[in-house]
Formats: sequence, C-alpha cells, structure tokens
Amino acid sequence: MKKSIVPYLVKRFLRFDHEQPFIFLSALLAFLGISIGVTVLLIAMALMNGFDNEFKKKLTIMNYPLTVIPKFYGAVNEDLLLDLQIKFPSLAFSPYVQSSIMARSGSKLEGGYIFGVNMEDEAKVNIIVSKAIEHVQIGKFDVLIGKSLQEDYNLYIDDKLMYIFTNVEPGGLSITPKIKRFNVKGIFDSGLSAYDKAYNYTTLESLQTMLHLPFNQYDGIHIFSKNPQEDIIKIKQELPMTVSIKGWWEDNVNFFAALELEKASLFIVLMLIILIAAINIISSLLMTVMNRRSEIALLLSLGATTTEIKKVFLYLGIVIGVSGIFAGITFGMSGLWILSTFDIVHLPKDVYPTATLPLDLSLKDFFLIIMGAFAIVIVSSYYPAKKASEVDILTVLRNE
Repeated sequence: MKKSIVPYLVKRFLRFDHEQPFIFLSALLAFLGISIGVTVLLIAMALMNGFDNEFKKKLTIMNYPLTVIPKFYGAVNEDLLLDLQIKFPSLAFSPYVQSSIMARSGSKLEGGYIFGVNMEDEAKVNIIVSKAIEHVQIGKFDVLIGKSLQEDYNLYIDDKLMYIFTNVEPGGLSITPKIKRFNVKGIFDSGLSAYDKAYNYTTLESLQTMLHLPFNQYDGIHIFSKNPQEDIIKIKQELPMTVSIKGWWEDNVNFFAALELEKASLFIVLMLIILIAAINIISSLLMTVMNRRSEIALLLSLGATTTEIKKVFLYLGIVIGVSGIFAGITFGMSGLWILSTFDIVHLPKDVYPTATLPLDLSLKDFFLIIMGAFAIVIVSSYYPAKKASEVDILTVLRNE
C-alpha cells in the first residue's frame, strides 16, 4: 500500500473536480504560464545569440581579427612584415596606410577613412573586399567605395569622387588641405551602412604618394586568423618593443558587454513569467490541500506518513510544472524551426547586419532555462506540500 499510495493520490488529485472546478483551472493556468514562459525564453535567447553572432561576424570582417600598429615612437615597415610572414605562414597579412578624409560629391560631404592596401593581400584578410574586386582591377588613384556612400552620392563606375585629406601642406602664405579626385572602380557591401559610408580603399602606392610616405613604411598590418585570441599571444612574443598588436574585440569591449547585460536582463525578466505561473501552482496546491483536508487527515489516521503526504503534493506540483516545461520546449523548438525555415520576419538589411531572422540557441542557455524553470517549480511546490503534511488530524476529524 505504501508503495502505491503516492502515485495513486497524485493521479486522483489531478482529475477534474466538478465540485471545485477552480482548482483544476488554476492548475491549467499554471501549466500554460510555464509552457509560454519557457517558449518565450527559448526563442528570445536564440534571437539574442543570433544577433550577437551576426554582429561579431560583421565587426570581425570590417575591423579585422588582429592588427599590428606602431607605438608612439615606433614604425611598421617591410622588414617586420617579412619577419611575421616567415614566422606565421598559416596567417594572412595585409599592410596598409590610412588617412582621415572628407568625401565630396557636389555639395555633399561625408567623413571617413581611406585605406591604401595591396588589393591581393587585402582580399586574403577581408572577404568583403575580396568579393568586390573579383572582376575589377584597381589601379593607381582608383578607389573602392561602400554601397551606402555610392547610393547617397548617386555614383557609378568610372565616376570621379573628390577626397579632402586631413593632412595639410603649405601653399604660399597659407596652409591648404590636400585634395585629390579618385576614379570609382568598384563597390563593396558589408551589410553595415556605417562602414559602407566611412571606409574607402585604394592602392598602397596611391596613398603613399599622397602622404609622401616611403614605399616600405606602413601605418599597420591587418592579420586574418581563425583563432585570434590564441594567435595574438603568439604574435606578441615575436614583436619588437616598438610595435603592438590588438584584437578586434578590444575595440568593442563596451558594445559586447552591453549586449551581455541586455541578454542577462532579458533572461531575468522573462523568467518572471515562469515565476508568476508558479504562483498559480502554489494557489492550486493550497486550494487542493484545503479542499482535501478531511481526506488527508483520514489518510494520516489510517497510517500514511507525513512524508508520503508531502510527497503527494510535491509530486503534484512537479507534474504540473514539468509537463509545462516539456510543452514549452516543444512549442519553443517548433517556433524556432518555423522562424528559421520560413521568411516570416524580414529585417531591413540597411539597419540590421542580416536580412533574415538569425537564430542560435546555445546548449548553455537551453539548460539554464530548463534548470531555472525546474528550480522555480520545485520551490513553488514545496510550501503547499509542507502545509499538507502539517494537517492536524484531531481538529479536522472533529470538525467533520
């Protein structure tokens, strides 16, 4: 009898009671609340992870995984480049010269940067540039511009675009900025309008000529690495004291810290949905306890232990909660499949880094959601179970 009384009573108390329908309704609301909470959490975390990954991909492409730059007293030159290429043959290197500029077309002005690069080397470290120059030959004083800048200025291939350099040079009794017209030879599209407006690419020779730099001196070296966090440590050990190296993530620490904080805040807020649903478990079980006081007292008087009574109501809450969690997992995974398979939500490409809805649910987030929901269910079920085991047999039976 002792082995069968707990599951028997759990099944009995889960049945619909025509005399007390609100108890069943409260349990049903708890089930629905938990399932909806788990569903929303799964989809929300998948969306947050998806957008994080898309932003990281875009920022990695346009910011480069690793960059070697000179310290205030140092220089990056041809000798350093050759030395790094010999020591790290598995990595791709692209030396560059950089200058701040104002791009002018008619009365329109747009600030940004122009990079002088070796196009063949740059194509190895930047997939966006690689795609843009597949069928284009960039010569001296030719330029590769972003799609956003091209659309704003209404430019076409072989049009002229004026660049006003921040470097100045003396001219008579005044100091005038350097101005040069470049031929637009190609268009790149990174998917992020800020980079498409600000970044411009020309040949290394062109910019070295404009800035009066020797051919073997650079402003830095862009490096492509599949494991930049590991390679940055190895490269640091081989660099002279006059130069330093930085990873793309070092320029975006605050941005990704804000994303992580937003993700944690969203997780906590959405977990409150499950917590509110758990209150319905408490109220449902407490109503069941109050409604079944005479039965509980009778069971205790016939030899049932307080532990068994506590288990009955604890299991009752767990059955409601866990079934809600499993339903939430089913709904959540179905929702993720639908959103990833069908183009239901279409994002504007000029605002977001991707035109389709990115989804990526990590195992860590999945287990955190399930474990968090399960913990809330256990805690919510314990108090009513404890109250049920504390029923005073004599008082209840006397009143009956």
